[in-house]
Amino acid sequence: MKPNWTGVYPAVSNQFKENFSIDFAENAAMCENLIKEGVHGIIVNGTIGENCSLTAEEKRQVMKSVVEVVNGRVPVISGVAETTTAAAVQYAKDAEEIGIDGLMVLPGMVYRSTEREAIYHYQQVARGTALPIMIYNNPVTYGVDVSIEGMKVLAEEANIVSVKEATEDTRRITELKRAFGDRFIIFGGVDDIALESLMLGATGWISGLTNVFPRESVAIYNLAKQGRYEEAREIWSWFLPLLRLDTIPTLVQCIKLAEQLAGRGSERTRAPRMPLTGEARSQVESLYQEAIDNRINLSKFDL
Repeated sequence: MKPNWTGVYPAVSNQFKENFSIDFAENAAMCENLIKEGVHGIIVNGTIGENCSLTAEEKRQVMKSVVEVVNGRVPVISGVAETTTAAAVQYAKDAEEIGIDGLMVLPGMVYRSTEREAIYHYQQVARGTALPIMIYNNPVTYGVDVSIEGMKVLAEEANIVSVKEATEDTRRITELKRAFGDRFIIFGGVDDIALESLMLGATGWISGLTNVFPRESVAIYNLAKQGRYEEAREIWSWFLPLLRLDTIPTLVQCIKLAEQLAGRGSERTRAPRMPLTGEARSQVESLYQEAIDNRINLSKFDL
């Protein structure tokens, strides 16, 4: 049942109206543009989508609306970021009924799980749905690392098919390959080491800054897939200063501000997240303008 998940999958933001209700029309336009610009899949209700700032009903409305807009053209994967295992299992069941293509499952939110608890959480979600599941392994943010030994336990669940590898340790990709061969689809999950991850065998890249520069992101992936690493590095070097924004606590505000600067969305976030001010705001504006001033003409790569 392994799906064909490869390529660049932006973790899309949720756009909000002035009253902070979800702007489904803007969300639809954003997804439509990203597909036209060549992305290979869409992640909804992830960190950039402010999952934990949405109500349970809103999360389901987001899934329904994106599934309708995408209409089978690319896979749509939903983040699962619930506070309890029971809620995560119910979310998975609802996502399957809505027509989501797969789930990117986080450990239980708020409570910092042990590895044993995280494994149990993932097992229960997997057993509650027939959907293919991606494990989101991000010990830097969520405080629990599912080790290679832990992944051996999860490999027994047939529908756990993928890993979003976000340990920030690129050695883990090789360790996963050595331990499991092609058992798991591996996605790089940290923007500023995405090229290194692709070079080491990751088959895809889940990205926040792709929302701002999708064509460049896809070009990096395509060049890396073809082994044209020197050419990929040229775009990568240009993109890296912005990609660093994906690894700081205010990543959501940074990415949404960059989207706004690019005319691709609004910077509005729900509290407790607040708009960037002062030096933090100036940094994003400066990095974005530097990228625009030095933007690379992709036509020369003959992709």
